[in-house]
Amino acid sequence: SMSVQGQKKWDEVPENIKELLVNNVYCRNCGVTTIVDYEPSLSDGLVVLEVKCKTCGAPVARVID
Repeated sequence: SMSVQGQKKWDEVPENIKELLVNNVYCRNCGVTTIVDYEPSLSDGLVVLEVKCKTCGAPVARVID
């Protein structure tokens, strides 16, 4: 499935890069925020994290190329 492939690709990302990515996501309500509850999926060969903003809980998506 897409989420399994997304997870595999996400697992290949170095830890320090993952940390930068999850701590630097733009939320339309809060601006730059940290994300929680993320699930990587694959879309057109890119990893997409479908997530929630840690501050307000709004849905946020982060594309990892």
